[in-house]
Amino acid sequence: MAAPTDNSTETAFEPRAGAIAVGAPVAGPARRPALARWGVALGLLAALYAPVLYYMAQHWSQVDDYSHGFLIGPLAAYFAWERRRQLLRVPIEPSWWGLLPLALGSLTLAIGRLGSELMNLRVSFVFGFIGLVLLLLGRRVFRILAFPLLFLFLMVPLPQSLVNVVAFPLQLVAADLAVNALHGLAVPALREGNIIHLANAQLFVAEACSGLRSLMALFTLGVVFAYFFRKSTAERLVLVASTIPIAILVNSFRVGLTGVLTHRFGESAAGGVIHATEGLFTFGIAFLLLLAEARLISLVRLRLRRFRSA
Repeated sequence: MAAPTDNSTETAFEPRAGAIAVGAPVAGPARRPALARWGVALGLLAALYAPVLYYMAQHWSQVDDYSHGFLIGPLAAYFAWERRRQLLRVPIEPSWWGLLPLALGSLTLAIGRLGSELMNLRVSFVFGFIGLVLLLLGRRVFRILAFPLLFLFLMVPLPQSLVNVVAFPLQLVAADLAVNALHGLAVPALREGNIIHLANAQLFVAEACSGLRSLMALFTLGVVFAYFFRKSTAERLVLVASTIPIAILVNSFRVGLTGVLTHRFGESAAGGVIHATEGLFTFGIAFLLLLAEARLISLVRLRLRRFRSA
């Protein structure tokens, strides 16, 4: 079968048995049975996982760290909708490769059930979703939808055991960097583990102040930002990877700022409305740093292009 070599070029080809071939963007009634089968299978998958999805949505609403989970599904749907013209140009060719993610999803589902591990239960739904796309719509459709499908993994909350392992080192890093900043501002401070001793108070850098919340939110924002505003895969990867050090540095700045305010105005500055406002303020700084980095990457790319053309 000779397939089109470019999405914008129409090429006649001979469809394989069972394939629904489309050489130009058409909605073709011939595609509807395959899409209907996929829709029914997806509905059955959603019904099977209804309790898992319900409690995951509850997790999003109750734990601020994962409130961005409500946005993942709509964003993934939008990313898929953007690819609608490409999808109309490829044949629907069911692929047995879809059994692989389905089997992986079944395995993680069984492990989650046996071990009462919520993350495995939730991840198995995404694997099942991917498996149905590959099994009933084919590899070409999967390649087009790969990013929206993989993006769905960001809606799955991390297990608390992993959060505990990651959060404490982040607490220590935030406390250490904050104390160094306080020393630079001539504020007397001493770090003991994740506790910062000031002259008139003590600051306890709790798990909520580890920066994990802003890290996950900024990472998701970085993925969306890189998708919309960068075309180069390398630039996208750099932007997304940089959200990790940016989140850590900005959270350390937040802890240091809390220390300065506490030193000047007392312990009341370490909580309440001021503390919540600090979080919004510092997240805004993190986003501005991400924008500045994107601008810097653009300038470097422009300089390199001029240097090569000179």
